[in-house]
This record gives sequence, C-alpha cells and structure tokens, in this order.
Amino acid sequence: MTTTARSYFHRASPVSLLNDTLGGALDKAAERWPDQEAVVVRDQGARLTFAELRREVDRLASGLIALGLKPGDRVGLWSPNRIEWVLTQYATAKAGLILVNINPGYRAAELEYALNKVECRALITSDQFRTTHYIGILRELAPELEHCAPGALAAARLPHLTTAVHFAGTDESGYFRFSDIQALGGPAERARLDELSGLLQPDDPINIQFTSGTTGSPKAATLTHHGLLNNGYFLGLMMGARQGDRHGVPFPLYHVGGMVGGSILGVALGVTIVYLGEAFDPLASLETIQAERCTHFCGVPTALIAILNHPAFRQFDMSSLRGGWSGGSPVPSDTARRVMDDMNMRDFICLYGMTELSGSSAQNTPEDSFEQRVGTIGRVQPHMEVRIAGTDGRTVPIGTQGELCFRGFMVMRGYWGDEARTRETIDEAGWLHSGDLGVIDADGFIRITGRSKDMVIRGGENIYPREVEEFLFKHPAVADAQGFGVPDAQWGEELCVWIRLKDGATATEEDIRSFCRGQITHFKIPRYVRFVDEYPMTVTGKVQKFLMREMMSRELTSTAL
Repeated sequence: MTTTARSYFHRASPVSLLNDTLGGALDKAAERWPDQEAVVVRDQGARLTFAELRREVDRLASGLIALGLKPGDRVGLWSPNRIEWVLTQYATAKAGLILVNINPGYRAAELEYALNKVECRALITSDQFRTTHYIGILRELAPELEHCAPGALAAARLPHLTTAVHFAGTDESGYFRFSDIQALGGPAERARLDELSGLLQPDDPINIQFTSGTTGSPKAATLTHHGLLNNGYFLGLMMGARQGDRHGVPFPLYHVGGMVGGSILGVALGVTIVYLGEAFDPLASLETIQAERCTHFCGVPTALIAILNHPAFRQFDMSSLRGGWSGGSPVPSDTARRVMDDMNMRDFICLYGMTELSGSSAQNTPEDSFEQRVGTIGRVQPHMEVRIAGTDGRTVPIGTQGELCFRGFMVMRGYWGDEARTRETIDEAGWLHSGDLGVIDADGFIRITGRSKDMVIRGGENIYPREVEEFLFKHPAVADAQGFGVPDAQWGEELCVWIRLKDGATATEEDIRSFCRGQITHFKIPRYVRFVDEYPMTVTGKVQKFLMREMMSRELTSTAL
C-alpha cells in the first residue's frame, strides 16, 4: 500500500532553547559584553553599552516597584521608537510586570479600549508623535488628571488606571516624569528586584500585544519570556547574526517584529541595535546605515523599495551591509535582487511571523537559494512544528494547499480575557491556526498562497489575490499590485486590483487586462483596475486591504447611483 507524505514538519535542532527570563538574558549580556554598544538611538543621541543598559534598566525597574506596581500588573507603553521604550521593555520584565504595547498611532477610543481591556494600572507615554498629542488625548479620556496627585488617578472612563508617566522634561499635572521614576528606587526596591530575579519564571506572561484584525475589536495576545526570548535568539541564529554585528532597525518597537527582531535579538546574541528614528524615513535610513556601519538592515518591502528608489541612494556607502530580513508581506523578486546587489545585503532573507507566535515562526537562511528566499517563507523555526490543514481539519498531502498551523514554544498563552476567541485560534491539540493559506514542499519550505479571509469567490470560482498579484509583477510598468474582492450583484464578488506604477512608467486599465488575457484563467482577470500613488497602511507597513475594499465599494456604489 502506498502512503502519501503529509504536510507536517518538526524542525529539530542541536541548539538548545534558552531557559531564561528577559531580565536574566540582559544580565548575562551585560556580563559577557559589558563594553560593547547595546543600543544606539541616533536621533536622540543616545548610546548605551550592555553594562550601561542594565544599569539604567535596573534604576527604572526599581522605580516602578517604588510606585507600588506588583508582578502581574499591566503597564501600557504608548510611544514611537525611543531609548525610553527599550528601557521600559526590560525594566517591566525585570519587575515582573506585563508590558502592554500600544500602537503609537492610537487615538482616544482605541486607547480607551486597550487600557480597559487588559486593565492597565500604569501608562507610560511620549509627549507627541506626528499629529498624535499623547498627553492631550489622555487628558480627554481622564480629565481627572488635572486635579489629582501623580499616582492617584481615579478616572471614570479608565477605572483601573492609577498612574501616568510621560517622557517630556516639563511638569504635567497628574503625571510623573520618566526621569523622576528612575530616581525613586532605594535599597528596599533594589533588594526586591534581586529577589524577583530568582522568582520570575520563563513561562510567565511578560507582554500583551493587540492584533490588527480587519473586523471586530483587537485581540490581546499574551506572550511569555520563553517565547519572545527564544524567538529573537533563533531568528538571529538562522539569519547568520553574530556577536558584534550592528543591525539597523526601522520597525516600530510596539510591533512584535520590531520588539523581537529589533531588540531582543540583540540581547540574546550580543548584537548592537541601531534605531533610525521615531518613524521610518528612507533618507535617515541611508544616513544611519553609512554613519553607524550597519551590518544588517530590516524592513518591510515598501520600506526597502523607498530606500532603493530614493534620489540620493547612490551617494551612500552600503559596503558595511552583509544581510538583513524582510517580513510583513511578500517581497517581489526584483526588489529582493536589488536589495542583495545594490544594497550589498547578500545574506538577505524573508520571514513570516504572527503576533500570536511571538514574532518570526518561519524563515529562510542565507544558505537557501535565491528562489527559495523570495518564493517561500523558508522553513519552520527550530523546535517548532508546522502542518497544513484542509477544510476538514486533517493534515493534507505534501504540495496541497491548506491552512498553515503551528505548535510549539512560540505559541501565545492566549487572548487576554477572551477564552472563546482563544479556542477559535488554538485547537485542543495545541495547534495555532494562522488563517493563512499555504503549501509545503518535500523539503519543508513553505509558500504562502493567500489568506482565507482574502479569498475572492466569483460565481463559485475561488480567486486567491496573491496569485494574480504575482503575475502582475511581471508587467514591466508595475511596481506593486494589491488585489481584493468587491461586491457584485451578478457574480457575488469581482476582483479589483490597485496598482502602483514604476517611476516614469505609464499604463491603462486595458493594458493591464490585455497583459492578463491568455496568460491567466479568464475569471482571474481583474474586473476593476485602479492606479494609485500609495496604499493605506498600518505603521508597520502592512497594506490594509479592508480599507481599500471599503473605499472601492463606496466608489462603485456612487457610480451606480
């Protein structure tokens, strides 16, 4: 009897998992590499060695304990990339507090939801980022700040929040200043910090991140020391990072990719992390890579394209670069080739991750072929399992499309305060269902083919937009393409594609359709084509197709009227 190979892989490794807390990892890094730079925040002029980072983190952690915060309390952090973000990340970990990452672009309603959902006791904020005035927004939600002593907030709309802390040097009624917190801890708090280092466990929850779903309220994924620390460790090992490297990071720290690949990786492997500023800017990226002699750079595809296409690109020295990574969305092959050739990132890789999986859960290595690095997301991370599940929940044969599922140390503890949605995502056998569609080949390489929610059903025919997007990348005038479904009275749904053209290129809707005819199945040819200069995106660079769908649906409705 012939047995068909199933789409299941377990990635064994001779390298053991780290059995430590995030604070313990920082202590070890400070002991092993005390005089090496740990973190550089160029726009703030901040530079800390590993020994200095531990000293400043311990000061802040002692101050947080002095505020009366206890292990398990949730502390919100609402800020773009700053040195204070990094200090708070490790200080909360050492004090046994659960850090709640809050999107720096959140406004009042979103902030209110996040703080109340996980019952934050404290909120640490920047003063302003772009058009977001953090102090003003919090005062809108909690006008009681105007007349309360710092640490004694009792707000009707934020009933659990007692303490607000801000980065600015000015005094604000109801707030502590960040610098003051660092000076609060005394001998008793230092002794408590030492005691906690022996009490905290790797499996303790350490971080809550809100997922950016397209429907419903954001879910609060709860992550552990163990998952986050080992994710950063193996991400770095598999990409060829080594002690002394210098990684340029434009990813926002509030996002799991930025926090793990842009912070924890450094502590785990002795890598210097260089932050390019509060938000991504292509010119600042080029300046920082050259000035700091970065060996690696990471960025979503849109960021890489912006750097490569910057008018001053050729004026900068990229010779220090060796490698880097991209995630968040697929990287077009021509972009990957330019990154490897023009940016000198010959060890460039792609990876795949989820908030619920503590960061990167599958990735390439520099030893993989170019086709594997751009055509797949690599193989599952060491010590993890992966399988492809069919619609009946069973593991499908090799090469068959289904839902990508993961099991292992990276899987979140669950969604905070939401057992029902946790059970929808993690099944009884411990498999986390990603919602992404993919296939696995005989060597374990995974290729994403779409997202189950993104599938367009046109008259009973299933269309996976990613397949059409990949085909359109072959058109000489197309720089990027994003496909999605829009409602249609006759067919149920029709495919719409928004296209960004290359600089100086021109094309018409009919040009695009003619390019498709005879090359892809007729029902996959987009009914609607629009040319745009940019896409609606999250601050992490992910395209928000649900917003595009809403905008296009309104346009079609108004046209019909």
